[in-house]
Amino acid sequence: MEKPDLRASDTDRDRVAAVLGEALATGRLTSVEHADRLDAAYTATTVGELVPLTHDLPDVSASGAPEAVERQVIDATFSKIVRKGRWVASRRTRLSARFGALIIDLSDAVLPGREITVETAAWFSKVIVRVPADAHVIDEGSSMFGKRNVTGGSQADGPLIRVTGASKFSKVIVTRGKDDWNLH
Repeated sequence: MEKPDLRASDTDRDRVAAVLGEALATGRLTSVEHADRLDAAYTATTVGELVPLTHDLPDVSASGAPEAVERQVIDATFSKIVRKGRWVASRRTRLSARFGALIIDLSDAVLPGREITVETAAWFSKVIVRVPADAHVIDEGSSMFGKRNVTGGSQADGPLIRVTGASKFSKVIVTRGKDDWNLH
């Protein structure tokens, strides 16, 4: 076993996430226990902080992070989708909206690592992404006949959220904090 005071790497955190994902899939953990432990895993700074998260679970032979942690797609076509509260985000999330609305709140989500990418693909739609108050946001997207707006300053100690993709005849708004807008 590694020294408990050794700094944890993303690979160490992903290994724990794989064990937790398997435990959820086999019924050893409830969804709430899984979310709590996954959150603790991705905020751990040392290997010693990771050990108690899986001490009561069998080890799994996983080559890396589960696919669900790596990539997901949220699609709203002629509809409105709201994702808020405690949920597990992915390293790469594609937000696709066609004649609809997507409202995604990352402020209470479990973020898998220090950097995630949110790719927006919007046509005649609205996409709103709320990020944690301490997040550093980089907007690398484009817009044609639409609006892109990233509000608030950036903080160096929070997660890096990279917003990419294109919008046409749409609004893409990235905001932070609880009181900026209503999710209903």
